[in-house]
Amino acid sequence: MSFIRGYDRESLRELVDIDECAVRLEEIETQRSLPALLERVWLLKVLGRLDEALALAETAVRQARMAGTRKDLLRARVLHATVLQYRGAHAAADQELAACAEEAEGQGWITVAAFAHQHQGKNAFDAGDYEAARESFKRSLFLRREAGAEDRELEVALLAIDAVERRRTTELVAG
Repeated sequence: MSFIRGYDRESLRELVDIDECAVRLEEIETQRSLPALLERVWLLKVLGRLDEALALAETAVRQARMAGTRKDLLRARVLHATVLQYRGAHAAADQELAACAEEAEGQGWITVAAFAHQHQGKNAFDAGDYEAARESFKRSLFLRREAGAEDRELEVALLAIDAVERRRTTELVAG
């Protein structure tokens, strides 16, 4: 079940039903599997409970490192980086996301690489680096196309590219 109802066209953040997310968080709060930990991190993040999200993200990365696959570890690290992004630690998030994208591409894990590039773009967008955001979103789109992604996934990358272009145009006109 996806809690994402869409994306804010200005911030590129997920639009969610807060009540649904809170109920789901309560349902899984005692589960300790890696997928449950990752879901809890994401739910805490979108609910704005960033201190809790960061602590749990660090736990998820440790668990993935000890008991998960390399792909699991990359997914956990990307999610950890998104929490850093939401907390405003853009340089740390960018470094982590770049490393994850590079490793995923090196391993041929196209969907994981696309996921990392998409989040790297969102982080750059938040930080005001629209050129880097655009490049990351374009790379994500390319990889998603290569992987045969569904139209919905391609649309997310296209909307992000469009948002960057709108923001760049607005700043050029205002500047």
